[in-house]
Formats: sequence, C-alpha cells, structure tokens
Amino acid sequence: MIATELQEETEQVTYGEPATVAVVVPSYNHARFIEAALRSIIKQTLWPAQLVVIDDGSRDNSPAVIERVLNDCPFPCELIARENRGLPATLNEGFQRTRGDYFAYLGSDDLWLPGFLSARVALLATRPAAVLAYGHAYYIDEENAVVDTTADWAHYADGDVRKMLLQTTAPMSPTVLYRRDALAREGWKETSKLEDYDLYLRLSAAGEFAFDPRILSAWRRHGSNVSWDQSLMLREQLQAQREAALRFGFSEKELNQLQRTTRFLRAEDFLRVGDKATALGLLLRNVRGANSPRATARMLVRLLLPNALLRRRARARERKVYQRYGSL
Repeated sequence: MIATELQEETEQVTYGEPATVAVVVPSYNHARFIEAALRSIIKQTLWPAQLVVIDDGSRDNSPAVIERVLNDCPFPCELIARENRGLPATLNEGFQRTRGDYFAYLGSDDLWLPGFLSARVALLATRPAAVLAYGHAYYIDEENAVVDTTADWAHYADGDVRKMLLQTTAPMSPTVLYRRDALAREGWKETSKLEDYDLYLRLSAAGEFAFDPRILSAWRRHGSNVSWDQSLMLREQLQAQREAALRFGFSEKELNQLQRTTRFLRAEDFLRVGDKATALGLLLRNVRGANSPRATARMLVRLLLPNALLRRRARARERKVYQRYGSL
C-alpha cells in the first residue's frame, strides 16, 4: 500500500541554471534506513545538482551501504566518511561543500516523496521575501507505516512565523528547503542540541517562511530519536527562546510569560512519554501559562488516566492513521 494522497500533485520544474539545489545527507548509525533515504532523493522529479553524504563516524556499516547506493546515483554525488563531530557541525560542513541557490538536508532515517524538491523550488521562486519553504510531514515507523501526520494537529503559519515558533510549533526538518543566501548569514549553532529550532528562530527575524500544506516528506520515529529526550528538548527550547527574545525586543515580563506558556505546553510531551511526575510539576508551576481553562482541564484529565490507557489510545490512533495513509 502506498501513501499517494497529495504526493502526485507537484509537477516537474524547469529552470535555466542546473546548479540550483544542493542536498546534504548527514548520516549516523542508520544503516537500516539510509538506503531508503538516498533512494528517495534519487527518485525526485527534480534532481539536485549536487548530493553530499557525510557519515559522521557511524559504528555500523552505513558507509558501505551509502557507497553501494551512490553507485546508482544519476547526478553528481560524493560520500565523506570521517570521525564524529555532531549534527550541527556536519550540516555546516555540508553547506560549505556545496553550491547553488537552494539548500536542503535530509536525515539518514527520513524520506522525501518524489515531488518534494520540485514543489519547494517552485514555491520559493514565487516568494522572494521568504528565507525558506516548508510544509506538513508524515510520521513513519521503522517499517515505513504512516502513524501520524502534522496535517492533523500542527497549526503552521505562512509569512511571519515568529509568534508560531515562540509558541513551540516549528517545521519538521525533512520538509524544509532553504534559500542559500539567507542560510549563509546564519548557519547551525554547533553548541545547540535543538539546532533546527534555534536556526528557525534566527531566520524568522530575517524573512518570511513560505508554507505549502501538501505532505511531501516523512520523519521517521524510532527509539533513538533525540526528540524522545523531553528534558533536553525543553532546556534547549527555553535557551533558544531567551536568545530570540532579545533579538525580537521582548521585555523581561513578556519573556517570563512566554516561557511559562512553553513549560505548560511541554507538560503534554512529558505525558506522551509516560513521565507524569515531571508533567504534573510543569503544570502546577506554570498554570498561569495556560492558554485557557479548557487546556488546563484537559491536561488534568490526562494526568488522571493510567499510562496503560494512554498507550492504548495512542496505538489506536496510530492504527487509524495507518488505515488512512498506508505505508511509504
């Protein structure tokens, strides 16, 4: 079964300069998934002018898999295998090694649908004030089954996205195509553990984000995702917000209220991974950050439900999503 809804709506884009889109794949211990990621790039209706895969010190056989797949690549590509330096450093290196008007990166466990590059290039071509283009994403499991989609719950914005980002909603990395000159002025902060969110905040001060509601990318959910570490994500998010608040001209009072709201909203993420104690603490200490009494009541009800019941409800929802979208 193939999830084809919306994916075939894009058309081939033609343009004068062939060296327009550069793609980087940062690879780390994803030998099981890297072939699918690379082949989703090769299957693009609009080929990138350059593909650079950087293996960041994998301890599995990722480099061998990458080398085999790149033998089938019909456009310029290369593999760089070196010691581990971390994702932000790898992305910055990949950016420096490439050229072109646009830049995208695809995680070695994620996927693009065939029309992804074509659609994003076409959108940015019509939006000169936009620093990047993004859209909705599927969530897939280790077997490529679609188990969630941001289209069902994410309230993405088009244009000025500073308010959206500060309210904890951010693009998924596989959905993003960057305008190269905008990215060249910023780049990924190599000390950050939430590198994309930090970059989005900085870029949002420089220009618009162009939003495409179609689902043209997939983010893979599995046990080693950094996003399961909710404590780390919350710390990094609060730090990025503090730095952005200075850039956006927030007062100390406004920043404090913003961060109360962030802690309150993130309580739900701790609930999702079964950490009720942390969720309760965040809820009680930041109740003034609630958007409405209804939001507080909903959170309290979830706290009272047994973890086993919450897990069953989550699995039931995943089955429903799979029945709708199938597998990639």
